[in-house]
Amino acid sequence: MNWFLKLMSSSLGKKYVMALTGLFLCTFLVVHMIGNLQLFKSDNGMAFNLYAVLMTTNPLIKTVSYLLYAFIVLHAIQGIRLVFQNKSSRPVQYAVYDGKSNSSWASRNMGLLGTLLLVFLVVHMSDFWWEYKFGHVPYATYATNIETGEVKFIPAPADYKQFNKIEENVISTADGQYRIVTVKNLYLEVKEGFKAIWLVALYIIAMAAVSFHLFHGFKSAFQTFGLNHSKYNGIINFIGVWGFAIAIPLAFAAMPIYFFINQ
Repeated sequence: MNWFLKLMSSSLGKKYVMALTGLFLCTFLVVHMIGNLQLFKSDNGMAFNLYAVLMTTNPLIKTVSYLLYAFIVLHAIQGIRLVFQNKSSRPVQYAVYDGKSNSSWASRNMGLLGTLLLVFLVVHMSDFWWEYKFGHVPYATYATNIETGEVKFIPAPADYKQFNKIEENVISTADGQYRIVTVKNLYLEVKEGFKAIWLVALYIIAMAAVSFHLFHGFKSAFQTFGLNHSKYNGIINFIGVWGFAIAIPLAFAAMPIYFFINQ
């Protein structure tokens, strides 16, 4: 056990923690992006609202979420510690030093990027997660024709409360059978929130920071574990650049832009 504590307190141990937590957060980004893509469906938010309930009520997902929160904090703390450790190890700068020739801008500014992302996460969580869990989010009822698949949207009464659960039943009318679902309307909160230009701008800037952060961080995580082999570097760089540094930030940035343009 003593060797483990020594490893975790060493510079290498801190880098291991950064790499492990970073890769876990990368996995979360993929899942979160897939879920948030439901926002683009033309169903008045039904798919996204059902996804939101699943993410906040499923026991397994809730457990993973608590791990996620812990890893975000741990990743941030370790990142800050590494930044200060690197600065303190070189109290006097070299007389001649050209960082641009030895490293990318992203790698030299991981601390700045991480701080920006931490601020963004606080705003994001307070605007949506906290509001969804503890604030006043209106409910919506969706009537889906079982035979045709047509969805009708019906705002629920203002005083309706079902907490985070889904109320579901089937009714028969002259038009056919309908599956009735009443659920918290987080989709409306997102739609209304992204009418504010400052919030849209913050998300776009944050996604640019995510892009630069992942451009360096994804590849660095594999290097930390000694997996920077010529046999694998090509696919690691491809996934890191085109997947995590480009595709995922663009997908997230497209959401606030979409709602702002279509308000």
